[in-house]
Amino acid sequence: MMVSIIIVNYNSLPYLRKCIASIRRHTSIAHEIIVVDNASPNGEAMFLETIFPDITVIRNKTNRGFAAANNLGFIHALGDVILFLNPDTELITPAIDQMTTLLHDTLNCGVVGCTLLNEDLTIQTSCIQTFPTIVNQVLDSDWLRSRWPHSTLWGTAPLFSNANTSARVEAISGACMLIAREVFTKAGQFSEDYFMYAEDVDLCYKVRQRGCSNYYLGPARVIHYGGKSSNPAAATRMKWRAVALFCDKHGGSLYGLAFRLTIAFTALMRLIFITFANIIRPFLGTPGFQPSVSDKWRLVLNAVLTYPTRTRSRRIA
Repeated sequence: MMVSIIIVNYNSLPYLRKCIASIRRHTSIAHEIIVVDNASPNGEAMFLETIFPDITVIRNKTNRGFAAANNLGFIHALGDVILFLNPDTELITPAIDQMTTLLHDTLNCGVVGCTLLNEDLTIQTSCIQTFPTIVNQVLDSDWLRSRWPHSTLWGTAPLFSNANTSARVEAISGACMLIAREVFTKAGQFSEDYFMYAEDVDLCYKVRQRGCSNYYLGPARVIHYGGKSSNPAAATRMKWRAVALFCDKHGGSLYGLAFRLTIAFTALMRLIFITFANIIRPFLGTPGFQPSVSDKWRLVLNAVLTYPTRTRSRRIA
C-alpha cells in the first residue's frame, strides 16, 4: 500500500519545507509527495523543483483554488490511499501511518482526520465539524462553544475525550484528510464549485451519502499554523459564501435562501448590538468591542448579501 500525499501550495515555501521534513521524519509507510503550486507570485515552483528533486511538482499558470488543484494532483497520484495536506502543517507523531492503519482496518471507512494543533499546541476545534445548518451557524460563537463543548451542534465532543480510539464524526478539516482512492473517486472528488473553503465538508457529506463513515483519530497529531497565505478579509468572505453554497447545494435553493437571509439578519443584529455597546461603554465603565469584531460581521453581511448564485458563477472569489 502506498500513500499519495497531495499538497496545494500558494506562497507558503517556508512552511512547506518544514512540512515535507516532518513527513520524512515521521512516516514509515511507502509514500509519494505531489505539490501543486497554484501560481505562487514569487516563483516558488522553481525553487521547489530545485530543493526537492524527488517530489512531483505541478505548476498551475493561474490560482485555480484548493479544490481544483487537489483534483489535479489526484490525477497524477499513484497511491491506493490519498492524503490531502496543507503546506502550513507539521507532523509531530506518525500521523500518516496511524491514519492509514485506521483506514485499512475499518470497514466502510470514508475520510480520516487527526488532531490539529495551534502553534502553542492547543487544540484547533475546527479539525472536526458538523455539516452547516441554519441553527448551528447562527448559534456558533466562542462563548457558547466554551460553555457547551459537548453539544451536538458543534460535533467536537471527541476532542475533549481522553479515549485513545477513533470516533465517528460528520466532517473532517481539509488541512489533513486521508481517504481511499476508490472512495474519493466514487464520491466525485472535490467539487470545483468551491474555490476555497467548505470543499472539505462537501466531500465528507458526499462520502457519507455513499454509506461510508468519517473518523477522527485523536492520537494522530499535526500542528496546523493556519491562514499563512490568506488575506483575512478575503478569507472571511470566501468562507461564508462557501458555506452558503453548501446549504444551497445540499439543502435546496429555498433552504439556501433561508440560510443567507437568516445569517444576514444575525450579522445585522450583532452590528447594531456592538455599536450600541460601544456608545454606552464610557457610561458603564466596561470595555468596548474591538473594531475587528464589527469588521468581521460587516464582511459576513456583505458575503451573504452579495452571494453569487450557482447559475451565475461556479467560482466563489
